[in-house]
Amino acid sequence: MRTRPVSVMVGVLMLLAVTACSGSGEAEEPGGEGDPSPSAAPAVEITIAPEDGATGVATSGALAVSAEHGTLTEVKVTGPEGAEVPGELAEDGTGWQPEEHLANDTEYTVTAVGENAEGRAATAEAGFTTVPADATFTSNWNLSDGATVGVGMILSMTFDTPIEDTAAVRDAVSVTTESGTEVRGHWFGTQRLDFRPESYWEAGTEVDVRFRVRGVEGAPGVYGTLHEDLSFTIGRSQVTTVDAGAKTMKVVRDGETLRTIPVTTGAAATPTWNGRMVITEKHRETRMDGATVGFGGEYDIPDVPHAMRLSTSGTFIHGNYWAGGATFGSQNVSHGCIGLKDARGAGDSSTPGAWFYDNSIIGDVVEVINSDDDIIAPDNGINGWNMDWDEWGAGQ
Repeated sequence: MRTRPVSVMVGVLMLLAVTACSGSGEAEEPGGEGDPSPSAAPAVEITIAPEDGATGVATSGALAVSAEHGTLTEVKVTGPEGAEVPGELAEDGTGWQPEEHLANDTEYTVTAVGENAEGRAATAEAGFTTVPADATFTSNWNLSDGATVGVGMILSMTFDTPIEDTAAVRDAVSVTTESGTEVRGHWFGTQRLDFRPESYWEAGTEVDVRFRVRGVEGAPGVYGTLHEDLSFTIGRSQVTTVDAGAKTMKVVRDGETLRTIPVTTGAAATPTWNGRMVITEKHRETRMDGATVGFGGEYDIPDVPHAMRLSTSGTFIHGNYWAGGATFGSQNVSHGCIGLKDARGAGDSSTPGAWFYDNSIIGDVVEVINSDDDIIAPDNGINGWNMDWDEWGAGQ
């Protein structure tokens, strides 16, 4: 602690403030021997943990600032290039803690200011370095910043290494809306984490995501690096119901039926999954090779028009130019996909396949009913809507 010189003038005693530059600090008492009105309030004492010069500091749970005989008025924690760590001050003003994990192997500086009951201030400073990571894990997700998506969109994160502390990683991601819609995370295994609300999103909802995985110890010695924000918007509500028994598809947007279209779905030996599925990819044209999904050489079509993915296992809703026109609405002949009449080359905008493609966005819902198959697994695509809300996120 350093103390500035005290100047004495005739009839006047002027005391200067004391600044503490270690892990704690307190203000100098104005009273002294012969002072006719000594202060009744003790000086505020500020304590910073970890202590000044500490190394190998944990990225979570180690940093805290507290005050005795007074309250904290300002706490500033800065890392490289002056980046500030957000924190939360206790209601009574006597404590402060960071709101997120610190980065690994990083130098931080803490400056804390407090005052006692009479408003006399003290300042404390400390610096420390966090623990290096033995290894790191990367995080990827399925949404781009600023995207407009359908009401069925689910935020899905994947990790390049198994996560052991799934609760810590889940809690490091926040998904919020202005309306306060509750959003829960659910782990599928140890390398995939999905987020959704209880029901489909409301059209027009603005969603904000804060990834604060950096510094989270997902497994012993293995830390995350992701520290990013993004937002996305829910567009109009479009939910399409495919009735495999009736071989029809009804497209409903914002509560109104736009169109009912004849379709073909999976044949008896290769039925289409039942359940609610979400469009995750759109391809004006794409190749479909049966060998990639377990059907050997049964088909290999290089130019399937207007294809939109519904499952990881290969379910698409797409245009079909190779089946006769009478097939749609009367026969189920596919290998599990949902087929709409279309033209080769994807150049005829008047076909049902082209119309549905042009009127669909990523995140729209396609629900299949009355098919002779099970309900699709919730992790086959981003199809978590097929899991009850009570089960979603339970115990993780």
